[in-house]
Amino acid sequence: MTYHDVTIMGGGPAGLAAALSLEARGLSVAVLERASHPAWGEPAFDGREIALTHHSVSVLKALGAWDHIPQVAISPLREARVETGRSNHPLTFDTNGKGVDALGYLVSNHSIRRSLYVAASQRPGITLHGGTVTGHLRRIGDDMTVVHSGGEITSRLAVGADGRFSQIRRLQRIGAVMHDFRRAMLVCRMAHDLPHHHVATQWFDEGQTIALLPVNGGASSLVLTLPREEIERLRVLDRDTFNAEIMERVGRRLGNMRLVSTRHAYPLKAVYAHRFVAPGFALIGDAAVGMHPITAHGFNLGLKGQEALAQEVEAGLARDESPGSLSVLRRFERRHRMATLPLFAATNGIATLYTRDEPAFQILRRTGLRVADALSPFKSAVTAMLMDRERAA
Repeated sequence: MTYHDVTIMGGGPAGLAAALSLEARGLSVAVLERASHPAWGEPAFDGREIALTHHSVSVLKALGAWDHIPQVAISPLREARVETGRSNHPLTFDTNGKGVDALGYLVSNHSIRRSLYVAASQRPGITLHGGTVTGHLRRIGDDMTVVHSGGEITSRLAVGADGRFSQIRRLQRIGAVMHDFRRAMLVCRMAHDLPHHHVATQWFDEGQTIALLPVNGGASSLVLTLPREEIERLRVLDRDTFNAEIMERVGRRLGNMRLVSTRHAYPLKAVYAHRFVAPGFALIGDAAVGMHPITAHGFNLGLKGQEALAQEVEAGLARDESPGSLSVLRRFERRHRMATLPLFAATNGIATLYTRDEPAFQILRRTGLRVADALSPFKSAVTAMLMDRERAA
């Protein structure tokens, strides 16, 4: 049996970021991850491009991870467009008058994961256990013991960070609201002849939702949402036929397009845990809140959640409270719930509105986008949320 102040189960971005944040506050941290160290340290491309806010970039810099992301892998997002149907008035967001050159920055998920792993592996207070499966947790007195495939670790705080279909959440008998959108998402990179000018475009067409996210090197990340059986058909379609179908689906707006990456499919399910904490235990990342990707804020909320946990643990230590004390964890829970619940509900509502194809919904979408684009205060508020610069200094 070994002892650490904190044990984190799940070595994805939220778990590794939490380890770095807590270690920076003087705590010893163990991180358990199912993947082996080679796969953990050099994760493969998984198709997902993360739209990082300015605040998220500042968090990654503070954690020592940003410098491990190659500059060529960071793509500025200078404008975002939302459309419905074809040849309709778009809703646009840009940086004009904001004093910055980008709304945010697109970075591949695997690059972020690698950067956090490298940063964590260099910190003396963090122990990384790859190829490790958690069996169960037990609480004795003020301590939590995590029983895993390599032994046992006892800590003052255990943290579940193993994704939206969290096994750890189930082990703690914490339920969750799960919204199944009965769709799947295909993600891949497409090279194209016409420049994207670092403009992200998302449009809601009849029967499909498409996003093109600009990345460096004359390519865009394609995010296509369709019924599951259609996504599976496209995932295994031969390249030439796939390229031709995608060009037709996007209206040939970027000229000739060709697949330049592997294709990946993900089910569209949103998750919100009934509780984020229990005595000696906390949930973070997608294990706590798994967002629909339509607003591109899931990863950013995950970073904010681990940041809030670390800050509340630090404040508790100043009052001689254990990191696992329920008073500390409930303060974190209240704070994270206030930050996530309104956006979770709004995102699910938007996703429902913009994926229904009945005529009334199509009219409502077109009217809503035109009105919203004419409302400067609304656009300014949404732009501020997309950028999230308030606490980035």
